[in-house]
Amino acid sequence: MAALAHAQTAPLPAAPRPFVEEQRQQERERALRQQQERSVDSRLQAEPRAEERRLPRGEAPCFRIERIVLAGELAAHFQWAPEAAAGEDGSDNPIGRCLGTEGVNVVMTRLQQAVVARGYVTTRVLAAPQDLGQGTLTFTVIPGRIAAIRFADGSETRTRLANAIAARPGELLDLRDVEQGLENLKRAPTAEADIQIEPSKAADARPGDSDLVVKYSQRFPLRTTLSLDNGGTKATGKNQAGATVAWDNPLGLSDLFYVSLNHDAFNHGGQGTSAQTVHYSLPWGDWLASATASQNKYHQTVQGADQAYVYAGESANAELKLSRLIYRDQRRKTTLALRTFRRSAHNFIGDAEVGVQRRATAGWELGLAHREFIGDATLDANLAWRRGTGAFGALPAPEEPFDEGTSRFRIATAELGVNAPFQLGAQKLRYTGLWRAQWNRSPLTPQDRFSIGGRYTVRGFDGETSLMGERGWLVRNDIGWALGASGAELYAGVDLGQVGGRSIEGLAGRRLTGGVIGLRGAWKGLNYDLFVGAPIRKPEGFRTAGTTAGFNLNYSF
Repeated sequence: MAALAHAQTAPLPAAPRPFVEEQRQQERERALRQQQERSVDSRLQAEPRAEERRLPRGEAPCFRIERIVLAGELAAHFQWAPEAAAGEDGSDNPIGRCLGTEGVNVVMTRLQQAVVARGYVTTRVLAAPQDLGQGTLTFTVIPGRIAAIRFADGSETRTRLANAIAARPGELLDLRDVEQGLENLKRAPTAEADIQIEPSKAADARPGDSDLVVKYSQRFPLRTTLSLDNGGTKATGKNQAGATVAWDNPLGLSDLFYVSLNHDAFNHGGQGTSAQTVHYSLPWGDWLASATASQNKYHQTVQGADQAYVYAGESANAELKLSRLIYRDQRRKTTLALRTFRRSAHNFIGDAEVGVQRRATAGWELGLAHREFIGDATLDANLAWRRGTGAFGALPAPEEPFDEGTSRFRIATAELGVNAPFQLGAQKLRYTGLWRAQWNRSPLTPQDRFSIGGRYTVRGFDGETSLMGERGWLVRNDIGWALGASGAELYAGVDLGQVGGRSIEGLAGRRLTGGVIGLRGAWKGLNYDLFVGAPIRKPEGFRTAGTTAGFNLNYSF
């Protein structure tokens, strides 16, 4: 096993490394899921906030206010609202002040705006006639409830609203629930939806009752995406072609199903890859459940001492994931997720399996995802803890007798992404950044180690050789320049990364830095990314091309 760690920068054809193909396939699956599982953000704007007025001085008649109280049905739900009485900066507190009619109206407006800012856009705060002689200022809350959730007249009804919208008739109308419902309804790329809030016209409607009226439409639900790229390896085929068929909303539950097939293309005999991925996901209010399974096969011809032999491998992955939105406001949202998984791998020389390379691992991952909107910029942060277990027929890792890896691994990962558009004069520019890191709390097998060097990690390198360690980090930086209304963006990027851990002792070095320039965009149904990269800094003896040209093409219809 120690020899395996020392071989991590050897040329692929001379030293088959099955974990390289497994990691490459994992990165391709990540890219596929980003492409097919549309991320939708709905940020509905409440009524514009009025310019805040200061409390008037010297009103007559006036009454000294000692406390502010909320009354009325469901008033207990809004006990946080009086905190807004002192104004946005807290410097204009009515407590201890002498207020007249105008001052009471200013405080009432502040409480109303605070309630609306929390998303309760149909709830009203009113000041009824009262005796202020005891120093108590009482506001009455008129709760804004949902009377009905229905389709608009003439709307398509091929989806169900009960699972898409978490709120139910009779509950408080919260704009955050409406936003989440919109995101669920629009998560399928062929679907469009809009939700209007209309006063209830029911005979038994109460003050504050409103209907959520949904307008929904969906184009033909089947989508096909054809892909071509040169992101493979020389050992098993540089050029890779794929086809993905997606079925949007198959059960009328805003669900998503797709099947993806991938195969090497235009490569010579004696090498090749093939992969299949199946995915299904279903939202239910604030929950999202998904299941994904994939299989990957590859083979390459390796020249032995006396003859050439075929080295082949196959791997399979399966996962179940359940996530829940745990917090949301107008500027941010946070999701908690639990994932269970199983991975297996078998490798062969000719028709004989290499028994010591047989692997089966299983485990769980607990993750936290946060998205923050800062002006026009978007910040994404992810934290996860991954643990290997003995479930689902997991096998001890071949490296365990040497303390060089375990199937009961413990790994922490973190990721931070930034997308920030800006302008220089009339030119539209965009910065995108990504920081990714991994820490280990146990020895790790090569399949679980952190790898850098290639289009999915540190660009500028051809991906034939990589640096790998139990822990590491990478940073990717892009500046993009929008080329008018063409839909194209010219970009330049600089990436760097570093690995660490016990297994790096045999590596040529620890750090890589690379640069890339490229053109990406969309034209009709074609999405493209064309780029050229080169190493900026690498260890001596680290083998890679002086320049690397790459392309990703995806055509959807």
